[in-house]
Amino acid sequence: MCHFEALKLLSQSYPLGYTYPKLHTGKSWYVDFYALDPATGQMRRKKYNLNTIKSKIQRHQYATELIVSIVNLLRTGWTPWQIVEQKEAPILLKDAFALYKEHVQRQQKEKSIKTNLSFLKLFEAYLDSLSRRSREVRQITTSMLVTYLDKLYLKQGVTARTRNNYRGFLSSLFTFFVDRNFIQSNPVDPIKNLTVSAKKRQPLTKSMLRRLNDYLSEHDKWMLLACRMEYYTFIRPGELRHIRINDISVKDMQIFVSGEISKNKRDANVAINREILTLMLDLGLFDYPGGMYIFGPGLRPSATIGDKNLFSREWCKLRSTLGWSPCYQFYSLKDSGIRDLANSAGIVVARDQARHTDISTTNLYLQGRDQPVHEEVIAFRGVL
Repeated sequence: MCHFEALKLLSQSYPLGYTYPKLHTGKSWYVDFYALDPATGQMRRKKYNLNTIKSKIQRHQYATELIVSIVNLLRTGWTPWQIVEQKEAPILLKDAFALYKEHVQRQQKEKSIKTNLSFLKLFEAYLDSLSRRSREVRQITTSMLVTYLDKLYLKQGVTARTRNNYRGFLSSLFTFFVDRNFIQSNPVDPIKNLTVSAKKRQPLTKSMLRRLNDYLSEHDKWMLLACRMEYYTFIRPGELRHIRINDISVKDMQIFVSGEISKNKRDANVAINREILTLMLDLGLFDYPGGMYIFGPGLRPSATIGDKNLFSREWCKLRSTLGWSPCYQFYSLKDSGIRDLANSAGIVVARDQARHTDISTTNLYLQGRDQPVHEEVIAFRGVL
């Protein structure tokens, strides 16, 4: 078939010379479409990866804006392949990094912004040491990145987990560059993660939970409430300090965790059992105004939110008093609760209460939101 006939056939199959962009969701989120490549006369697929955007809501918003932008460009006769073929000036690292910083600051939450910019600063310092800041993005190779990660792991002594976190950052960074046609492929893809040993944090034994319960029942019932909420509800400490009294429904025996404070950015109802509710009533929690935080300064209800180290600071004092090892942390209560609930009511119940999207995540706790509240959780009586 001659070139003219091929173009004619393509024009009949794709009269516009392109297909409309489409959002795909699932394990991998991306927008893709096909457009005619003038250089080859063939329809080629263009794909924009969205997995670097953590929140599903933000992914939908970004995808909508991206699709509208692409469609408007396609209607003007634009094709993504023209950008690649006609681009004469190479993209310098300093310019690419500046664009990435702007993207991060607009798309991510404060903690993620600080983390990613910190990773980038270290990577920039490494490139400076090689006098390669003025180089082009396309000149960064897999071999160069392996050398950087080896330097962190072998010479600077970071853990395998931390080294893998650096690899994850680099993968996200260069995916950002691929999506914008700065480079054709991600040089991080061939680099594998290192095997990571189990976390040092350990769950509490049943005898330790009993001792904890006995001690706090006598000396500090507000700390006991915090410990029970971590053990029974699995609400993360960073979320727990944001919970207000009016987030609790005594009638439904559940706590509402807003997507604004949750790690996964989704609303969820979490069951509270009778042990927690009884202690709340004994402490007179519901006599306080509903808008107060349950755990303000000093672990008491307050209009002022407790600081981010509130629970860990009080736990360290408690751990010292009880003579326990540093491997037993406040978060160990969540590990212990997941273990005990899974053994009592099954792993599916534990998964839902922990707001995990997959049982494999729950299994990690056993080895080391719009989901229904389970009656088994309300009736569950653990050790604490």
